Amino acid sequence: MLTYTTCSEAGGVGKTTLAANLADAHTQQGRNVLVIDLDPQQASLTYLLDIPAPRGDGEADNIARHIIDRPEGDFSDLIYNTSYGFDVLPSHGMLEMLPRMLTKAETMADNLNEEFEPNLRLRRVLSEANIAEQYDTLIIDPSPTAGPRLYNAVAATQSLVMPIEPTGKGMQAISGVEDMVRNLEDTMSFNIEILAVVPNGVGKITNQQECVRRIRDLGYNVPVVLRDRSSLFGGCLDKQCTAFRYVGFHRDRQRDYEVETLDKLRKLADSIEEVGTS
Repeated sequence: MLTYTTCSEAGGVGKTTLAANLADAHTQQGRNVLVIDLDPQQASLTYLLDIPAPRGDGEADNIARHIIDRPEGDFSDLIYNTSYGFDVLPSHGMLEMLPRMLTKAETMADNLNEEFEPNLRLRRVLSEANIAEQYDTLIIDPSPTAGPRLYNAVAATQSLVMPIEPTGKGMQAISGVEDMVRNLEDTMSFNIEILAVVPNGVGKITNQQECVRRIRDLGYNVPVVLRDRSSLFGGCLDKQCTAFRYVGFHRDRQRDYEVETLDKLRKLADSIEEVGTS
């Protein structure tokens, strides 16, 4: 099974847009895809894809309840089918409180002498729901900030895809993720692989080109470099759809540079599949 978390230490690098478009690209290539949205922010993947989930309903069953072992229904009932052909497990506002909820659940488990590992909860939930038997591809898009949402995602997938901005800040973000990976590997006793690093918003500026070279020199897989496509990805957010849908249905004419970007997204999905399933 191909599993990975879209991960970045900073917001604004296209992490969620990348997750949605990779899900679309994998589906076009015949894969059976589930995307889990672990970001409680309003501009989450759930919003981007216009999933009609009860994100603000505190009484509704949601992924946070399942993570703390207090579900209100079957896990399968949380999953939404989409017109893209892939499925989405949407975000919920309760995820904002997940760190506190996990701490409380861990204390209760300790009092009962029960095992409860906060950062492995999602992995256990997915295993019990037999997700690996229903899908061949799992993408998790958590919030970028360090904490149990990100750690649960990484522990569940054990692989990362990292979009970064081609700047010194982006290079620092790589170092930050490397530190997180080492800490989680030490704590959880398993290896975490970075399947691809995706420079996003790269122009012709010399410093940006140098950043891309440095990333490759570090030994990372960099299958594609995405140029500045603010209009395209901004249009996706405005119309609440993937880039493939936006170009196919919301553009009045074909723009060669946007078609090239879609081809790069397919190439990226190909590379991730090759590395992640080898």
